[in-house]
Amino acid sequence: MLTYNRPQLIGRAIASVCAQTFGDWELLIVQDGSNPETAGLLERWLAQEPRIRYFPRGTVGCIAEASNYGLERARGEYIAILDDDDCWREKDKLVRQVEFLDRNPEYVGCAGGYVAVDGEGRERGRFFKPETDAQIRTHALLANPIANSAAMFRRVVNGEPARYDPTMTGFADWDFWLMMGTKGKLYNFPTPMAIYALWEGSGSFHAARTNAACSWRIVNRYRRHYRWYPLALVLSLLHISYSWLPTPLRRLSYTSLSALKKALASSRR
Repeated sequence: MLTYNRPQLIGRAIASVCAQTFGDWELLIVQDGSNPETAGLLERWLAQEPRIRYFPRGTVGCIAEASNYGLERARGEYIAILDDDDCWREKDKLVRQVEFLDRNPEYVGCAGGYVAVDGEGRERGRFFKPETDAQIRTHALLANPIANSAAMFRRVVNGEPARYDPTMTGFADWDFWLMMGTKGKLYNFPTPMAIYALWEGSGSFHAARTNAACSWRIVNRYRRHYRWYPLALVLSLLHISYSWLPTPLRRLSYTSLSALKKALASSRR
């Protein structure tokens, strides 16, 4: 779990980990920068939950670099990512995913659907990513086929530790999952496993231009591995154009357009 200057929702995220019926976990919280409110809140959690490990870095890096910092310190066989403003919806989320990966060694990762809520906590839709590996590969170049906060993957794949590309300053999770798809199979449970926050304090809103530029890199990087390259290029150009709209206009339309994009990238609503 990465966190940076967003103490208002991280308690909900941590509580959803502690509520899991699977008990053999460790929670690594990597804090970029310094935020006294976050630090004080985490000190209280550390006092009551020994399975939490806290790494206040004091520096600020991109998501990929900070994620690798945490992965280098992880000790488990499997990794589950949870954004600090999201939370897990199902208490048996870890149980189901661990059992799936234990039974299916050819799969490098699995995830599930999610419920999107706005800044007021109102549900804006339920979204389900393509389920089978074949369906995932059909959609992968058009949009991220895996919901990061609903996912689990193997820490080591084919003898190599799974790592994010630190040069990918935006959409690092999309790039990561397309990379993982070149190494093995992927699967999405047809159930909502996480609650995803749609709000203008989210990283996606503030990093719109960086994300748009990286979408172009991703589409071209994996064009020989996945289908629909021409359409993916068109969508990437639209994303770049939208990112250059005035901030007030993007703020007014962000939640609705983000929900629409997630619906179009999902197998069903």
